[in-house]
Amino acid sequence: MKTSRGNFFEDFSVGQVFDHAVPRTVSGGERALYLALYPSRFALYSSDEFAKDCGLSQSPLEDLIIFHLVLGKSVPDISLNAVANLGYANLRFLRPVYVGDTLRASSEIIGIKQNSSGKTGVVWLRTTGFNQRNEPVLDYVRWVMVRKDNLDAAAPETSVPDLPTAVLATDLTVSAGLDFSDYDFGQAGEKHRWNDYEIGEKIDHVDGVTVSESEHMMATRLWQNTAKVHFDTSQRPDGRRLIYGGHVMSMARALSFNGLANAQMIAAINGGSHANPCFANDTIWAWSEVLDKAKIGNIGALRLRLVAVNQNETGFALKGNDGKYLPHVLLDLDYWVLIPL
Repeated sequence: MKTSRGNFFEDFSVGQVFDHAVPRTVSGGERALYLALYPSRFALYSSDEFAKDCGLSQSPLEDLIIFHLVLGKSVPDISLNAVANLGYANLRFLRPVYVGDTLRASSEIIGIKQNSSGKTGVVWLRTTGFNQRNEPVLDYVRWVMVRKDNLDAAAPETSVPDLPTAVLATDLTVSAGLDFSDYDFGQAGEKHRWNDYEIGEKIDHVDGVTVSESEHMMATRLWQNTAKVHFDTSQRPDGRRLIYGGHVMSMARALSFNGLANAQMIAAINGGSHANPCFANDTIWAWSEVLDKAKIGNIGALRLRLVAVNQNETGFALKGNDGKYLPHVLLDLDYWVLIPL
C-alpha cells in the first residue's frame, strides 16, 4: 500500500521521534499572503529599513508564520487524524527567520493518555524547528486529541508530562543586534512604550474580523497543514469544518496592534488553550491583559494574556463560576513580547 492514512492514537508511544518530511524555503510570498489573510501592521515585520534601525540585517518573517510552518510539518505524522488541537506550552522563539531560510522540523512524543470514551486519546509532543544551518529557530510543546482506529486496541499506560507554567523572563531570547535605542514611534504607529503599561491593565482591541470559509482553508494550506478536520466536512457530526486554531491566534495577534503596536516581537508563548471551536462566519474580537513586566538589558518585555472571543459585548469575561471557559471564548494565549523601554 503506497498511500498513508496517517497515525492514529494507538500508533503513538512515549519516546517516539519523528523527523518530519518536506522542508520549506520561505520567501516574500509568505509575508505577502500573511498580510492578505490577517490585518497585521507591526513595523518590524513590514519594513527592512525599520528593522535595520532596530539593529537587524533586514525585516524577519513574523513569528507566527514560523510557528505555523513548523507546526504544519508535524501534522501528517501527528495530527492528521486529530479531533482538535488542544494547547501549547513552553514555546520559545530562538532566532529570527529571514527570506531565503529553509525550515524543517522534528518531534518527540513526551506524553500519552487515552480518554475515557476509548475512542480518542491525547498525545503530547515537543517540536523543534531548524533552519538550513541546523540551528533551532523555535521549540515548543503542544497536545492534540487524536482518534483511535482500532477501538479494541489496549489503552497505553498514561504518561502526562510535567510542563512549566511559564517561560522565565531570564530565559527569553533577544535576537542578536536587536536595539530599540533609535526606535521611531511615529513610524511604528503608536507612542506607547514599556513604561506606559501596568500589570493588571486590560486593553480592548476594538476591531473585529469575520472568518470566511475560503480564507481559513487558504491559510491552513499555506502552512501545509493537512489535518482533515479543517477541510473535510465528513470529519465532524455537524458537517462543519473546524477553523485551524493558529488562524485564530494570528487574527487575534494582528488585532492587538490597536493598543499594542510597539509589542514588536513575540519572544515566547507560556501556554495557550483553544477554549472553544471556531467556525466560518464567526467574528473574532480580541482583548489583552498585562500579566507581568521585565527588562532584558535595554529591551522591555511584557507578559500578556491575549484572548480571542466571538462576541463583542462580554467585557473581559473569561471563565464562569465553575472555572470553565465561557462559550464565547475561542483562545486564551499567555505570551511574552519585546517592546521599547
